Amino acid sequence: MAWIVLIISGVLEAVWATALGRSEGFTKLWPTVVFSVGLLLSMGGLAYAMRDIPTGTAYAIWVGIGASLTVLYAMIFGGEPASIIKILLILGIVGCVIGLKMVDAAAH
Repeated sequence: MAWIVLIISGVLEAVWATALGRSEGFTKLWPTVVFSVGLLLSMGGLAYAMRDIPTGTAYAIWVGIGASLTVLYAMIFGGEPASIIKILLILGIVGCVIGLKMVDAAAH
């Protein structure tokens, strides 16, 4: 269960990061609301997952998921330029996240 919550929390990190950018310094109401709710749920899920997953592993996976999805979303919908290098680097982050999960599973 902790892994499922951690993955959902990583997705929510991408949600709040994107909403933060769209809030324009908290001057736009709905992006600010989405940011606030997403942040609370994301952090709460991370804290829950850390009860069973080591802190370093949980945090790295949470950040990796959130960062990868934030960049991917920005390239698809936000006008951020895409390139083969960026895509390969995102795939590298995803590979590291999978590797951390596998190492944690092997340790238990």
